Amino acid sequence: MSKIVDYYFTPQSPWAYLGGKRFAEIAKKHGATVAVKPIDLGKAFSVSGGLPLAKRPPQRQAYRLQELARWKKKLGVPLVIHPSNFPGDGKPASLMIIAARMNGDDALALANACGAALWAEDRNVADWDVLVDVANKLGMDGKGLRLAAETNSDVEQDFQIATEEAMARDVFGAPSYIIDGELFWGQDRLDFVEDKLAGR
Repeated sequence: MSKIVDYYFTPQSPWAYLGGKRFAEIAKKHGATVAVKPIDLGKAFSVSGGLPLAKRPPQRQAYRLQELARWKKKLGVPLVIHPSNFPGDGKPASLMIIAARMNGDDALALANACGAALWAEDRNVADWDVLVDVANKLGMDGKGLRLAAETNSDVEQDFQIATEEAMARDVFGAPSYIIDGELFWGQDRLDFVEDKLAGR
């Protein structure tokens, strides 16, 4: 029986972008099923002591930039350190990803493509037209997904439920992965995620 990974994230997280491709490869390698669950990270911050980027002390903000540069170099991936559309509203992309999942599309691929659009291409993933284009390039029905994201109350409800569920499970940052009740926070913990899936 395949393992299930509950994947909690926000689409505008640079760390979700940096880990997205590797996570997808690890899950595929070990035959794991990924439950893709975008959340309202601001709500999770409100109960966990986390702070939005702009409210963090300057030392933490400066160190974050160093870490982004380090991971960009280590992974050899394109990364705009200061994207013009960050921070931004993650909800439109979150709803689009949920709509894709409900439609039977590859929601993880769309989540990773949204991250790449923002962090590699400096596009505004709070813009519906951008999201439609990103989905279309994956062979999905971008307009149909946008319609569902904007009008289907089940999509909005799923977003709220996932957020509440994440907080109840002590998720406090993105990306977070939960396997058999065990929480792994951050793309730099993917080695541990793989160990767990491999039964090591």
